[in-house]
Amino acid sequence: MRRTATGMLVLMAAIFIASGRWLDVHPAWGYVHAFAEAAMVGGLADWFAVTALFRRPLGLPIPHTAIIPENKDRIADTMAGFLRENFLTPQVVARRMGSMNLASAVGSYLADPKAARDSRVRAGAGELAVEVLESLDPDRLGTQVRSGLAAQIEKLEVSPLLGSMLDAMIEDGRHKVLIDKIIRWAGLVLEDNEQMVRDMVHNRANAVLRFTGLDERVANSVLDGLYKLLAEVLVDPEHPLRNKIEEGLQELARGLREDPEMQARVERMKVELVNNPAIADWWQSVWERIRARLIRSIRESGGAGGGYLGETLAELGGALRDDIRLQQQVNRFARRTAVGVATRYGDQIVQLVSETVRRWDATTLTGRVESAVGRDLQFIRINGTLVGGLVGVTIHVLTEVFG
Repeated sequence: MRRTATGMLVLMAAIFIASGRWLDVHPAWGYVHAFAEAAMVGGLADWFAVTALFRRPLGLPIPHTAIIPENKDRIADTMAGFLRENFLTPQVVARRMGSMNLASAVGSYLADPKAARDSRVRAGAGELAVEVLESLDPDRLGTQVRSGLAAQIEKLEVSPLLGSMLDAMIEDGRHKVLIDKIIRWAGLVLEDNEQMVRDMVHNRANAVLRFTGLDERVANSVLDGLYKLLAEVLVDPEHPLRNKIEEGLQELARGLREDPEMQARVERMKVELVNNPAIADWWQSVWERIRARLIRSIRESGGAGGGYLGETLAELGGALRDDIRLQQQVNRFARRTAVGVATRYGDQIVQLVSETVRRWDATTLTGRVESAVGRDLQFIRINGTLVGGLVGVTIHVLTEVFG
């Protein structure tokens, strides 16, 4: 554009020189000569004006030229002040954010099937998730989570909760399955400890029984009787021992809900269990397995998390798009955050702008501003040349008519 504007100025100068030689040939050359003369003056004037913004024309120390380089610091402060007063005041930010439904816009995008298939969204979210998971200190995070869980469990009175759960099981008949499992468990325990039962009978038998070998028969009878009893209880829903077990469970539930002494014992057991180092090691291993599995799943799926991450984003988008109350909450949070940033960091932001522009040298600043608006400034030169020529022709016509 600079070459075009300069070329037009040179063309007007050439036409001015050529037409001046042919003024006596025909009166029309007078109009051409007047147009070229005025166009050349207008083009030169606008060239001077445009050039004076960025540098000194022809390198001459003319006052009020090279305006941008000479006033670089003042321009930096003016830009920063303009930004602060018109964009980063809490009132302006709140008004702009209040007129935006940011949650709905984000929700509509995330819920769009095209966004769900957008590998950049999934890859970006997956990469962010992996970086967060990898940056977490396993020991520190595990300790923090464990401490938080322990604090919450210590506040929770588990005895009444357990009692209510046991009551609900009995009322719904689900305790029968529990009784069956207790009976089967008792049978397995007895099977694993048969020798201990035999040793107890042998140790308590007198010398005569041991001498005659009757202690072994007694032991066998005891074991057979216990196995038979457990089998009968297991197959007979109305067995008296079942009723005794059920009464015991009801009594246990009532004690958990109402007996202070039992509740105290349960609470002590809870605290001991929570503070047990084995529980801490178990939680640490669980967390590490979960973290490693998440990282592996996201990486193997190319950031999509096996499709789960994309589905989660789509569900979140649908909720943001359709739930008015959720939109209000998210928009309120975004507005408060933006206002808080403007209030807390507005001065630092504009100071950064000012200091950055101040650090630019005059050549850098001039080059960046001229690159941004220079094309339009060259149109000013072109327009000045054409308008000057038209004005020159008009003056020549008026002179010919009224002269």
